[in-house]
Amino acid sequence: MGTSSGSNIHHQSSSKMLPPRQQPRSGGLQTSLSLVTSDPMLSPDGQEPRSNSDNVRGSPTESASSRETWPTADVLMAKKMENGKVEIDCPEQSVIRRVSSADKISLREVARERVDAISEKMHQLPDEFLEELKNGLRAILEGNGGSQQREEFLTLQRLVQSRTDLTAKTLIRAHRVQLEILVAINTGIQAFLHPNISLSQTSLIEVFVYKRCRNIACQNQLPAEDCTCETCTNRNGFCNLCMCVICNKFDFEVNTCRWIGCDLCSHWTHTDCAIRDGQICMGPSVKSGAAPTEMLFRCRACNRTSELLGWVKDVFQHCAPAWGREALMRELDFVSRIFRGSEDHRGRKLFWKCDELIEKMKGGDGESTACRAILMFFQELEVDSPKSLENGESGRLIAPQEACNRIAEVVQEAIRKMEMVADEKMRMFKKARMALDACDKELEDKAREVTELKLDRQKKKLQIEELERIVRLKQAEADMFQLKANEAKREADRLQRIALAKSDKSEEEYASSYLKLRLSEAEAEKQYLFEKIKLQESSRASQSGAGVTLHR
Repeated sequence: MGTSSGSNIHHQSSSKMLPPRQQPRSGGLQTSLSLVTSDPMLSPDGQEPRSNSDNVRGSPTESASSRETWPTADVLMAKKMENGKVEIDCPEQSVIRRVSSADKISLREVARERVDAISEKMHQLPDEFLEELKNGLRAILEGNGGSQQREEFLTLQRLVQSRTDLTAKTLIRAHRVQLEILVAINTGIQAFLHPNISLSQTSLIEVFVYKRCRNIACQNQLPAEDCTCETCTNRNGFCNLCMCVICNKFDFEVNTCRWIGCDLCSHWTHTDCAIRDGQICMGPSVKSGAAPTEMLFRCRACNRTSELLGWVKDVFQHCAPAWGREALMRELDFVSRIFRGSEDHRGRKLFWKCDELIEKMKGGDGESTACRAILMFFQELEVDSPKSLENGESGRLIAPQEACNRIAEVVQEAIRKMEMVADEKMRMFKKARMALDACDKELEDKAREVTELKLDRQKKKLQIEELERIVRLKQAEADMFQLKANEAKREADRLQRIALAKSDKSEEEYASSYLKLRLSEAEAEKQYLFEKIKLQESSRASQSGAGVTLHR
């Protein structure tokens, strides 16, 4: 957690703190889950897994700070590459085999029976059955089946956590699916069953025996950074880099007031958990000793206090410009809840200011306006702090040199803030100037494009008119050719009629000539026959005359 001096600004961005903020992608795992803690000593009330618990909040303090979430696709791929387990998805031909009821394995058998016996059975079973077994456990962890599934999960977890034979040596002989199921039951995190997550066998074993962080995006060896504090030493599976000291849960939020880090031991606590457990309360000022009092955060890990106003100011000064509308409203709500019970005037003013900005943003004010207002408020609060300090210490005299030193510190801080504001304003002015120049250039380009479009339009118009004239000329030519074609057709019809008439006349003349010729031939034939008959008759007459003569 940062201080007002800015000496420990933004532990979230260091490698020791929370994993970096992950941007959601279409193919990533983004489902938020409420999961059973891996340490039974941390959940005496028998907490149960739920699905999509982001939509279920009982009170303003019961926020996402007590839930674990799945990592996104970027985190998963990074962990795959770390472990050398990046796999290329490709369709494979599989042979479906029937499994007899005697060979089947239940989740209770996996949780209860010896590791080597279950491993041997699993090696004989087809992959389809093992996948169905994992899907069954995933459905139980989602908790959509009501109290029956929750009771089933608690039973499985009791069976696993009561066994003494599940050690690193025995788990080496476990089947891969068997190990994933045991880890998922022990931690209550169904992400270990997801097909896109591929941790090494060694990593899964270390997670099971609490030697590695169960946060897939963290995966640090435990205790993290060889911390020897009581919390890290005695709490199974606790990672001080990504988990809350109170609820033992993790998420992937950074650069936010949702997490409070201890200035001294660098352990982290959800703001909601700290408010709910009374770890945020009034106390003597960290800077000035006994008086005046201010809002403090007491770390459960080291039992030491850190002031909150400077931390909130540092977070907003460094992160607020990058927040969107919903994020800024959420952060203002966090700060409002932190300082709701504040009794010092600066904390009360901050509480009132946050509520005021939230109402204004609900009324339509933009996030940039609210961001500038809260940053300006922190500057005014910093300037007013010497006056309040003087009022608070009016009961005792301070040395002139100390007073001068305090005034100098305040002036230097004010100058530093003013320089930061001036730099920010200059950066914003340059950015606005560049944007204006870009707009002017774009307007000039658009004007040129409009002129070119007008010229092109005029040219197209002239071309269209020319084409219309050509079309009219061609139409006139077509009409003329059509007229001539009609006349030619009529002339052809007339000539065809004449030809037909002449053809009929010629046929008649031919027939007449032919008939005349045949008639003359018939006449000649008749004459020939007549002459022949006459000749024959004269021949017979002469013969008969000669015979009479001879008779006589």
